[in-house]
Amino acid sequence: MNDMDLILWRHADAGDSTSDAAADFQRRLTDRGRKQAERVGRWLQGRLPERYVLIASPAPRAAETAAALGGKLRTDVRLAPGADVADYLAALNWPEGPEARTRHIVLVGHQPTLGRLASLLLAGSEADWSIKKGAVWWLSTREREGQEQVVLRAAIAPDLA
Repeated sequence: MNDMDLILWRHADAGDSTSDAAADFQRRLTDRGRKQAERVGRWLQGRLPERYVLIASPAPRAAETAAALGGKLRTDVRLAPGADVADYLAALNWPEGPEARTRHIVLVGHQPTLGRLASLLLAGSEADWSIKKGAVWWLSTREREGQEQVVLRAAIAPDLA
């Protein structure tokens, strides 16, 4: 496993979901959501290195959240609402990463998949962990005493950023 930092960023507030899948996909950030994304984007800008990969769900609310960071954005259909953890891992090319020389990946996605991915990477099995709207969980890989580990470096909600 290469040392890597994976920042899981749940899209910011976009109002309540709807049972109409097409309408739900098109939801955009609310005013509150835009403010959340801006706060967290500023927090990340102060901590990320110059080189990182920014990858997001194609849903407008995820792309709008990612835009607050200001980097070059890639969207990936494997991160769309309803995707599962295997889809997220494939989009990330975990644990190698999407690019050989990139150590930092920012992934903007959706619940419940982000929480399930965090639980898999940190605890070894999928569980329904909750990540607040607009929050980031910063995970790092490392090797200790010959064992590969994933550790939580930070979990920041928008109101604390």
